[in-house]
Amino acid sequence: MSYTHTTTVPMPYTQAVEATRAALAEQGFGILTEIDVKATFTKKLGAESGEAVGDYIILGACNPTLASKALAAEPELGALLPCNVVVRRGANEDHATIDAIDPQTMVQLSDSAAVREVAEDAEQRLRAALDAISAAAKD
Repeated sequence: MSYTHTTTVPMPYTQAVEATRAALAEQGFGILTEIDVKATFTKKLGAESGEAVGDYIILGACNPTLASKALAAEPELGALLPCNVVVRRGANEDHATIDAIDPQTMVQLSDSAAVREVAEDAEQRLRAALDAISAAAKD
């Protein structure tokens, strides 16, 4: 089973991060956490490790309404939140790749109808965000 939805766009990394933030906001997601993997690897493991991973950021996206419904249905689902969205670009690449967690992974772990409903809504919103990023890259 694939656990992400992915799009690759012909845009610089910084522009892809900005487009991702904007597309997520349009779908009602805020960014709760942000991890600059390259900077972390560089600091903890050395410059060579940072360069090897390339430009790589993990955005912890949260739609408060959906998160509230999910936690009301199953408080343990907090361990799966927020929805992680990765923007990455390897060294010498002229495109950026955006990976968003597939919320259906929650459904694999729960048989709750309420969780299924939340996952379907979140999936539609994340797919719409990825589609918007792809469309922005064509403009």
